[in-house]
Amino acid sequence: MTSSLQNSEKAIGTSLLDRVGNTPLVRLERLTEHLSGVQILGKAEWANPGGSVKDRAASAIVADAQRRGQLPPGKILLDATSGNTGIAYAMLGAALGFPVTLCMPSNVSPERKHILNAYGANIVWTSPADGSDGAIRMARKLAAEQPDRYFYANQYGNDNNWKAHYYGTANEIWKQTGGRITHFVAGLGTSGTFMGTTRRLRELNPKIQCISMQPDSPFNGLEGLKHMATAIVPPIYDEHLADRNIDMPTERAYTMCKRLGRTQGLLVGISAAAAVAASLDIAEEEAKAGREAVIVTILCDSADKYLSERFWSEPTEEEAAKDAVDSEQFAGQRA
Repeated sequence: MTSSLQNSEKAIGTSLLDRVGNTPLVRLERLTEHLSGVQILGKAEWANPGGSVKDRAASAIVADAQRRGQLPPGKILLDATSGNTGIAYAMLGAALGFPVTLCMPSNVSPERKHILNAYGANIVWTSPADGSDGAIRMARKLAAEQPDRYFYANQYGNDNNWKAHYYGTANEIWKQTGGRITHFVAGLGTSGTFMGTTRRLRELNPKIQCISMQPDSPFNGLEGLKHMATAIVPPIYDEHLADRNIDMPTERAYTMCKRLGRTQGLLVGISAAAAVAASLDIAEEEAKAGREAVIVTILCDSADKYLSERFWSEPTEEEAAKDAVDSEQFAGQRA
């Protein structure tokens, strides 16, 4: 027996890739305490080693590329990203020993920039005005100009993206709910999470309602999500797969971020909060109709990459209105 095999047999703990997936399913009890027979549960994807749901797609894309010999020593993984997939690539590159170049809008949060720098990724910054579409165009340009230098991972068109959720996320949800899930809600960015999870859940139970969520405008603050009507549509996206779509205003997501922090003890990212807001809409509809429901959504990351955003300290419209009423009442008492 070789010494390397002996060392392998004695290895303790888990590898980085072993830690991707099997994330907890968290009950959002206080959101639905007024709704009889309805539950909302969120997949806590920040438990992945890179801190987001994008670890699933990135690790599947990288593993497939390595099996096919598309990432030989010295070749650079290249992709466009709005943040989380880029962080996942950078983490994997650092751990597995391949260089990473990312095309990214320059207005991503400072926290994302610090994390990518810490992992040693090379960043090609693109115009904030062009959003993720500008990053996609830049990545395509670099890949076309230097095909021998780059492996273009193309998360928006790579089938390993949605397959990671077909084989992983969906089956975890099914097991964690004991097959009781009635509704699945997820945001649309690359669309991989929604596409893969929905396809598998439909096989397990065709009656499950699968609802997509996207920003209500091309100009929005829901980082990582796409307004499909005006964006470069990902090749892996199938517009006919969802039972329905919910358009989400940015302000509602901001409000839900703060609400989850202050009433659930959960600090989640902006797109995660948007998915919860959409889930709450479904929950209220089901309760009003007198139906029981188990609604599962994806909490794609935590708030740690967004805490520099101003909305955390600014009052929401609801809070501002309450403050105005309180001020009027106080003034009336003094008079």
